[in-house]
Amino acid sequence: MIDIKIKICGLKRIEDIDAVNQYKPDYIGFVFAPGKRQITPQQAMILKQHLSQEILAAGVFVNSSIKMITELAEENIIDLIQLHGDETAEYANSLKAELQKLELKTGKYIPIIQVIKVHTIEDITVNLLKSDSFPADYLLFDTYTKGIYGGSGTAFDWSLIPKVNKPWFLAGGIGISNIAEAKQTNAYCIDVSSSVETDGYKDPHKIEEIIKMIRSK
Repeated sequence: MIDIKIKICGLKRIEDIDAVNQYKPDYIGFVFAPGKRQITPQQAMILKQHLSQEILAAGVFVNSSIKMITELAEENIIDLIQLHGDETAEYANSLKAELQKLELKTGKYIPIIQVIKVHTIEDITVNLLKSDSFPADYLLFDTYTKGIYGGSGTAFDWSLIPKVNKPWFLAGGIGISNIAEAKQTNAYCIDVSSSVETDGYKDPHKIEEIIKMIRSK
């Protein structure tokens, strides 16, 4: 079995960083989009300074300005870009062009994650066709919830995911009760958030438990 990567999304506090530094997921997520887990670039900078260099930080954006995203990348606050809104291929290609300029300047490549929200098989078919012109390095399949861009905490029918050529993240309602099933998909990375929280805050014991379950053979 290929080792599945792990992403803990929605970190907000130094205590969250201390927990992930101890248990070592592959990725963490800073949410810059409006919502209960949103943080500012200034907060993210402080958190990133305390984050282990072994862990990569993804910035989660919903229809954000390209300038804001590239500034965060240039300041080394984020290592990946997760586009979770209504971003078009034209937008993504413009962002990619700016990232290529940044790579020439800094030598650092910043991958793009394109989120595909799943409700029906038709959603996936249409969005995968659109993704052909979208310069993403990874896809992320998440649950479609009307009026919500992400973080609904509910799962979708993972059997709807077809074979795709790009590596992909699996998100949406993944926790202790269904982690074994999630590991049986072809996901490159399992992305969790609310299932490792207690009373709205990241819980180190839950982070430890789910990472151990994902990494167990």
